Amino acid sequence: MESGGPGSRCGAARRPLHSAQAVDVASASSFRAFEILHLHLDLRAEFGPPGPGPGSRGLSGRATLELRCMVPEGASELRLDSHSCLEVTAATLRRGQPGDQQAPAEPVPFHTQPFSHYGQALCVVFPQPCCAAERFQLELTYRVGEGPGVCWLAPEQTAGKKKPFVYTQGQAVLNRAFFPCFDTPAVKCTYSALVEVPDGFTAVMSASTWEKRGPNQFFFQMSQPIPSYLIALAIGDLASAEVGPRSRVWAEPCLIEAAKEEYSGVIEEFLATGEKLFGPYVWGRSGDRSLADVIIHEISHSWFGNLVTNANWGEFWLNEGFTMYAQRRISTILFGAAYTCLEAATGRALLRQHMDVSGEENPLNRLRVKIEPGVDPDDTYNETPYEKGYCFVSYLAHLVGDQDQFDKFLKAYVDEFKFQSIMAEDFLEFYLEYFPELKKKGVDSIPGFEFDRWLNTPGWPPYLPDLSPGDSLMKPAEELAELWVTSEPDMQAIEAVAISTWKTYQLVYFLDKILQRSPLPPGNVKKLGETYPKISNARNAELRLRWGQIILKNDYQEEFWKVKDFLQSQGKQKYTLPLYHAMMGGSEMARTLAKDIFAATASQLHSNVVNYVQQILAPKDS
Repeated sequence: MESGGPGSRCGAARRPLHSAQAVDVASASSFRAFEILHLHLDLRAEFGPPGPGPGSRGLSGRATLELRCMVPEGASELRLDSHSCLEVTAATLRRGQPGDQQAPAEPVPFHTQPFSHYGQALCVVFPQPCCAAERFQLELTYRVGEGPGVCWLAPEQTAGKKKPFVYTQGQAVLNRAFFPCFDTPAVKCTYSALVEVPDGFTAVMSASTWEKRGPNQFFFQMSQPIPSYLIALAIGDLASAEVGPRSRVWAEPCLIEAAKEEYSGVIEEFLATGEKLFGPYVWGRSGDRSLADVIIHEISHSWFGNLVTNANWGEFWLNEGFTMYAQRRISTILFGAAYTCLEAATGRALLRQHMDVSGEENPLNRLRVKIEPGVDPDDTYNETPYEKGYCFVSYLAHLVGDQDQFDKFLKAYVDEFKFQSIMAEDFLEFYLEYFPELKKKGVDSIPGFEFDRWLNTPGWPPYLPDLSPGDSLMKPAEELAELWVTSEPDMQAIEAVAISTWKTYQLVYFLDKILQRSPLPPGNVKKLGETYPKISNARNAELRLRWGQIILKNDYQEEFWKVKDFLQSQGKQKYTLPLYHAMMGGSEMARTLAKDIFAATASQLHSNVVNYVQQILAPKDS
């Protein structure tokens, strides 16, 4: 039945979701059999030496899950996602309402079962089965030391070099190695945490309230329901600074002034613009200006990803495609269409690069990825959900033909599905109900542009948004790049181009063009670096990545140290893997450099990044 147009669903009962039947092959848990109402963590952090043994570094304490049985015939077992690095030593059950201290806490048996290389099942057996709709609390005493979910840095690996640091990173399926949970984006709950740290350390979490309790304890509360992968903890030598009426930046003391200067004032502008477009920002306080799009991207996740979430990791494009679209809408309003189209063009170039390397017909180049049992969702990660997803959302906006109407639709979409996890069908049905005239036209089955083709066919997007408003910024960058690929560059013409006024993405676009035409004639890269020290000595990660790739593609060995310096200063997958690919695809000296850098930095890299670098370094079977 047609809805009768925009806004007519106000006050209507919430629709049954396709996601209610969605399978998540990446979770070993019985998340459909039990509703999780609240999670509380009570943890103590110890910064000892690495490895097993008494006094070693680790997080220890209790996870308390408040649950309700959803099985009509009751249930005799609960399965949670866990990991071999996480040692559970006791489990107790308290039946009845939360806070009901009359209910006795009884010890219950538990055991683990194998699941996959990235996790295991923790099975808790109830002495008497739980009845349908019965509420209970399960308290698990556990410890986690070394493992993929909790990352430890020695003092020398931090900016301040004085104190160690620990942080967690849950997306996609790593929080099962931080605490036992339903590690699936299909379900959401509120959480609280009490974290005890050693003297002189500060804890921060992804929570809406933060409270210091005594010198060494911090209490956190997240009052909005979120999926488990969004629960994050960091402990270290941390200071904070206000950068807006509802935003604060945390950093090591030696970085706090620079961070404050970078973010002051801008975050509120990004938040306010996002609210106008997509509805209220519900997360309380949100935790480099030259890369403002990175911050805008994370803020855009406040609506797309955090508020409306993919129900499983095969639908990751619902998080990232919408977030790219939202980021570029905010950017267009604040910085203009030309700049945003230029940034989108660099994104399209990354998608082209990815598809050229992986092959267009690779099944990972579908929007809806089929994740096989046992496959780590992180291993399916690439540019497709971001940039092809952006193209699909742009295509749907193009069908509407009116930007204001589509903005209103996005606001209604967020309002319709907030605090829920959805599948593509949920979103697309809502789109066609919201725009009944498009439904009548059968826009979901236009030959070549079928919604099903978008979702399930690998390859290049069938529709590309028009990026020609960016020509005014792209053309000068293209023309300048052309001047550098000749054997005798015309330095007079080159120096006549004032790149000092160019924004970061204009420089990135220019470097992408240089990279595409590399190797350049001998001596040109040296001259290029000397002419533009703003590029060759940049601290900006996007520029350092491109300059590093150019150095390697041209085998400019006297600046190989810059690649090493960059890879030792950060371990982000986005910047690390392309440089290892470039080194291994380069000269003998470049390949040796790759092995040397990896040997020096592997201990500070995330375990997933270590695995991916090892795959790049491994000699390919001929």
